[in-house]
Amino acid sequence: MRILVYPHAMEVGGSQLNAVELAAAVQRLGHEVGVIGEPGPLVGHVTGAGLEHLPLDPGRRRPSPATVRMLRDLAIRRGIDVIHGYEWPPGVEAFYASLRGPAAAVCTIMSMSVAPFLPSSLPLVVGTREIQEQAAAGRRHVHLIEPPVDVAANAPGQPVEDFRREYDLPDGPFDVVVVGRLVAELKLEGLLTAIDVIGRLAGDLDVRLIVVGDGPARTEVEERAAAANAAAGRRVVVVTGQLLDPRPAYAAATVCLGMGGSALRSLAFAKPLIVQGELGFFELLTPDTEKTFLSQGWYGLGQGRHEGAARLSALLRRLYAGPGLRRELGEYGRRLVVERFSLERAARVQMEIYEQAVTERPARLDALGTAAGVLNYKLRRRYDRLRGTHARDDFNAVARNPK
Repeated sequence: MRILVYPHAMEVGGSQLNAVELAAAVQRLGHEVGVIGEPGPLVGHVTGAGLEHLPLDPGRRRPSPATVRMLRDLAIRRGIDVIHGYEWPPGVEAFYASLRGPAAAVCTIMSMSVAPFLPSSLPLVVGTREIQEQAAAGRRHVHLIEPPVDVAANAPGQPVEDFRREYDLPDGPFDVVVVGRLVAELKLEGLLTAIDVIGRLAGDLDVRLIVVGDGPARTEVEERAAAANAAAGRRVVVVTGQLLDPRPAYAAATVCLGMGGSALRSLAFAKPLIVQGELGFFELLTPDTEKTFLSQGWYGLGQGRHEGAARLSALLRRLYAGPGLRRELGEYGRRLVVERFSLERAARVQMEIYEQAVTERPARLDALGTAAGVLNYKLRRRYDRLRGTHARDDFNAVARNPK
């Protein structure tokens, strides 16, 4: 089978990394897979995985009829069987390309909600059972693939010496590591809370927070980190910036803090995991909380931002005082991710979805409703921008007002 994977961006992020890693795993099953996208940091990751990269204009409109025509023509020339868009704009473009072209369309949504205007006949893949159940009404197929992890490439034993030397991180402190995009939606609230908590804990514990990532909120993160360091009188928060290969950071951690795919990658390194969400949500992964995360995803909503600091502080103190607990939870997390979230297992499920998609053509009646829905969304976003109330990605925004 010939497959074209279309991530929504080529910057480092969970959805994009999943797209590329899963594409490489599908290719290893014997299929021909290419990745289409604009220039960006992940292009090297694509080619390094042995995948062809097909360029896109970074200045294009999204979604756009020109991109739809380009995808359709590419499918005709190359005999592509499936165009797989990640997130809603590539998904919409893949759908319209499939209406008059030979390739079937599939769309993966790794955001916290599904855009309501996505065509009902477009096969969807989502990352949590809760989102699958919410999106199923009125749709032909909503499949579940929990964020996969390459458990061979991400495993205990990764060298950390060069990483520690480059960022002046001597061994010894209790290192809390968080890896992710520094953006306002989903992540910033919890990250700023973590910086403040580490700054206070440093008064009587040998703790350090290592923040790996980049994004539009980096300046705010660095300013809060500088304040915590000044108050502690030493470097207790370190912001490394983006790492194309963050594995040494995971391996250097005593404990990891994260959500989504980053949370699962930390488990692959046998690290205890505190799952971060919004509205003060912090929860330790244990056999008792496993069922919750398998249902709602590696994320959560708390009762209010003001409660998050106390919750995170208590969890970190418990882990700091319990090396045996840390070892037990690390081993448990590694077993969980190997048994349930391996990349190979996800690739086999993905191929079943592709095979079903090529046998079922999209409904043309969906085209008009989708176009109207996208137009309405764009007009609302423009109105919100004029009012200064828009979110960078409102399908990842909190569903209720913070307390």
